[in-house]
Parts: sequence; structure tokens; C-alpha cells
Amino acid sequence: MQYLSHQLQQSNTPPELASLLDVLAVACKDIAIRLQQGAMSGVLGSAGEENVQGETQKKLDVISNDLLKDYLLASGTVRALASEEEQSIVAGHDKGGYLVAFDPLDGSSNIDINSMVGTIFSIFEAPATDTVSEQDFLQPGRHQVAAGYVLYGPSVMLVLSTGDGVQMYTLDQSAGDFVLTVEQVTIAEDTQEFAINMSNQRYWAEPMQRYIADLLAGSEGPRKKNFNMRWVAAMVADVHRILCRGGLFTYPWDNREPNKPGKLRLMYEANPMAMLVEQAGGSAYTDAGPILDIQPEQIHQRVPVILGATNEVAICVDYHHKS
Repeated sequence: MQYLSHQLQQSNTPPELASLLDVLAVACKDIAIRLQQGAMSGVLGSAGEENVQGETQKKLDVISNDLLKDYLLASGTVRALASEEEQSIVAGHDKGGYLVAFDPLDGSSNIDINSMVGTIFSIFEAPATDTVSEQDFLQPGRHQVAAGYVLYGPSVMLVLSTGDGVQMYTLDQSAGDFVLTVEQVTIAEDTQEFAINMSNQRYWAEPMQRYIADLLAGSEGPRKKNFNMRWVAAMVADVHRILCRGGLFTYPWDNREPNKPGKLRLMYEANPMAMLVEQAGGSAYTDAGPILDIQPEQIHQRVPVILGATNEVAICVDYHHKS
């Protein structure tokens, strides 16, 4: 069996980056233990506060964020970190080589119903300067040196890219380590499956309305084939399904809050997932262009997301361009 550290050594991952990824894996194993204990450990329910996004925090949001911060800041490899749960960046070791942005517990509304959640992370090289600021995090996603997520499901899985394809690791509970189980993930170019929150349909822009209506029309509509819809209410789970069996995932712009261009965060969700999807042969766009080409303006920036099977993403984006 090939464990994570051995695989990273074989792939010529820089030693400091390999060490950082090992630390992330250990932190996520700790989060997995808290999740598995569930109600027995008193970690379910609301923390009674809102995060910087204006969302009600779950107890496990706070616990997961604190665990990741503690592990990463103690590692000596992290110059600074940014989290969906933090107002601003958090300084790390002054010699650390990397910047880490993360969503500590994506899909946390699923916690209390024992459904799938995950941790998403994005890694950039730290600047060669004496000080680090939020501006240093504002790099296009193409500058990521690694990205991935840990899915806490029936099995705990780490999905990772360091720029040479996508690998999947499964946590061996008996050994306490992640074992390589899929070496090169590939997303098929075409699909008949899509994921979207249909309850927001009335708020979408007209091009997305038309696109989804044509999918729902099935073989009798302009697409001439039937589509299935899936929705887990956790981006990490919906993207994992796409990496495993193909499909399209979208969380489009809607007019409930017109001043916000989307729901998903560029730095913590869209960028890392876009890197994984592109590395697996898929595409990741907003309605205007590739996600990985976006120049971020602030660390909590939101964007619409359309990602998955290359041909289907192109069709969806074309609806917007024609409009």
C-alpha cells in the first residue's frame, strides 16, 4: 500500500509542501473523529454566533476552524492562513513557505442530520518579503501549488492535486493513515447528470433559467436526451461525485442579494475545486470565464460557479454568452 507521505515523496513534491500536506491530513483526521462521535461528544448544534459571512456558525464549524489553525500554525510551514470563519488573515511562522486558505467544514448544515461534509483547502507559495498581508493571498487560482479536500462520508477520503493530476486517498482506520486508492482521476467530457439547488430557480438570471429548463425537458426538448439531477447541499460532496462518475455542478448568481455575485467563496471553495476539476480533465467557469483566471479583490469574495464535464460546462456558459 502507498501511504500519503510515501506517495508525495515519489511525486517529487517539495519537502516543506509534503510536510504541510501531512499536517493537513492529521488535522482532518482529528476533525473526522469529532464528527464520528456526533451527539455523544456534544458537538452538534449551533454555536450561537455568526461568522464573517453573516452565517450562523455550527459548533463543529468553530471546532474544525480552531483545530486547523492550531495544527497549521504549529507546523512551521505556514506563513499565514485565511479561513472562511476568520475576519482577516492569521499570521503564522515568519519562515513558513506557504499561504493556506480553507473552508474548515463545508456543508455544515448537514452536520445535525449525519450527512456528508468536508474540509476544502488551497495552498499558495508565500512571498519572499519580511511581512505578509491579505494582498499576498489575492492571487489567481492558477498560482495554487496544491489544492484538495477531505470528505467525511461513510469512509474518510482525501482528494488532492499538486499540479500533476488528481489522486484520491482513503483513510485506513486501522493504520491511521491515508492510502492511495485512485491514482489518476478523470472526468468524462459529456454527462447526463447535473447538480443545482432548484429551490432558487425563480431567482436565477434568464440564461440559467433557460439552460436548466432545457435539461429538464429531456429527450423531448432541444437537448434530445434525459438528465438526472442530484443535490447534496455540500459542494465538497457534489464535486466528489463529479470526480468519481462525472456530471456538472453549478451554484449560479441569483437576485436575492444582487450586490453579491454568487454564494460560493472564490478563495476557499471555487479556486481549490476548480484546480481539482481542471487537473482531472474537466472545466471550471463562472458565467464570464475560467475561475482560475479571476484576479481576487478580497479574501471573502464570492463568485458563481459552473464546473464539471468539459462539454456540458461549455454549453452552459454558451447560454450566458448568447444572452
